Amino acid sequence: MMNKQLQMIPVLPSNDIERDIKWYQQSVGFKYAFGDKHYCGLTRDNLEIHLQLHRGTEEDPMLDGSVIKIFVPDLKPYMDEFLKRGTITAEKIKENTAWGTNEFGFYDLNNNSIFFVQDVH
Repeated sequence: MMNKQLQMIPVLPSNDIERDIKWYQQSVGFKYAFGDKHYCGLTRDNLEIHLQLHRGTEEDPMLDGSVIKIFVPDLKPYMDEFLKRGTITAEKIKENTAWGTNEFGFYDLNNNSIFFVQDVH
């Protein structure tokens, strides 16, 4: 077994990198880390996501979006923040789900689904 710490960074499709950088900054609190009009990295706390340009053509399809789940120890600060930002409404918050979580989710401008999840087992 390797003792090396592993890291996974989701790469989400985008059809407008510049527009999406602004949206992630305003709506989700991520900060621009690097990139250009075709590929970029965004960070928030210890989280990192990348956006990759797809033109939505037959040769370079957007597909139907991706899903990421960000697990946090306490959902409330995130819930309060995203309610204040207007990113979610109270109806999006699901507490004590059948699978043992509190969570909320929303879509970015490319139909990628982003969930913040607290395990309550």
